[in-house]
Amino acid sequence: MSLVVYLAAFVFGMTSVLLFRRPRRAMRNPLTLSTCAAIVLGALVFVCAAPPTLATVNELTGVPNFGAPLTYGMLSAYSCAVLVLLINWRGGTRARVRRLVLRAVAAYGVLVVAIVVLFSLADADTERLTDLDTYYATTPFMREMILLYLVGHSAAMLVMCAVCVKWGREVGGLLRTGLRLILLGALLDVVGFQLAKYTAIVARWTGHDLDFLSTTLAPPMASLAALLCSAGFVLPRLLPSARAQWRGLGDYRRLAPLWSLVRSVSTAPKPPTGWWQLPQARLQWREVSIHDALLALAPYFDHRLRERVRDTALREGRSAHQARLAAEAAMLADAARRAAAREEPPEPTGAYRLHATEVSGTGGLVELAQALVPPPAAPGGAVPPSLAEPEEPHVA
Repeated sequence: MSLVVYLAAFVFGMTSVLLFRRPRRAMRNPLTLSTCAAIVLGALVFVCAAPPTLATVNELTGVPNFGAPLTYGMLSAYSCAVLVLLINWRGGTRARVRRLVLRAVAAYGVLVVAIVVLFSLADADTERLTDLDTYYATTPFMREMILLYLVGHSAAMLVMCAVCVKWGREVGGLLRTGLRLILLGALLDVVGFQLAKYTAIVARWTGHDLDFLSTTLAPPMASLAALLCSAGFVLPRLLPSARAQWRGLGDYRRLAPLWSLVRSVSTAPKPPTGWWQLPQARLQWREVSIHDALLALAPYFDHRLRERVRDTALREGRSAHQARLAAEAAMLADAARRAAAREEPPEPTGAYRLHATEVSGTGGLVELAQALVPPPAAPGGAVPPSLAEPEEPHVA
């Protein structure tokens, strides 16, 4: 059981690291900050609730069951952080958000103080690491402390359920998916964790033994519920970025033929090659370097060659755009060959802009790079006419 709890804490912690990967920006964003706070507190709850942690805390403090108010106080702080996150997620005027946040913090601050006071008044000298809630369910002050932390956590989860149901009708896309995951996690927490705890405690009050609900069923249900809520909170924030990075990786790879052709003439600073560089950062460096190389190759452009290849492509039935790309690819390959051989540039015939330099983003460069890739050979090994060297016109 401890392994499951520690694993949930680790996944929680890694989620917060992903959100907090840019600390300066995160510190200026209340939503990111509150999300990270809620996730970190959730991870700490799992760490504190694990029996080995409880035993260590009790031993270090010399107070039997000292880990109980620590865990319950941490759980109350997590419940408060969830409400603060919902408030920041909902948004509104700064004054309104601040007022609601202060109310939530004040209410749960009083709750944490009450938990500590009740524990100090209770007689709980027998250490219980896994069944404290049911063992002390009928003990004065401990009984009230246990009910108080459960009620505080239930209030936060029920508010979360109500908010998710309401907002789910107003939004769509990833935000709605995230709200559904949060709602599923909150409902699982209410039914699998809280209801199991309440049932086991009431059973003790009536002289029955349903401790397994509290000791065996509730912990894994709480772990799963917290992970679902965490996924719901971070999915709308991380998935768009992950998609952008995936597209950047695809463009970075598709630019390889063009970069391989012009990299020798690029004078741009060499891009960093560390494994920590994200695909979009790598793509940006490659894009800048290619544009620099295109400027260096511009004097070697043979526009008569470009016009011949374009006319040939048009006669083969290609569209004007495809013919232009094929012609520019042939001209660029010829320019790279001339520059590598240190030949004299051809006579200038006027200014010309490549299609890749007329469009924003990497789309134009990707098209040019793909135009450099030869199509599969025709049956029998023959080279398709469109790839053959354009013939010089015969002079009569």
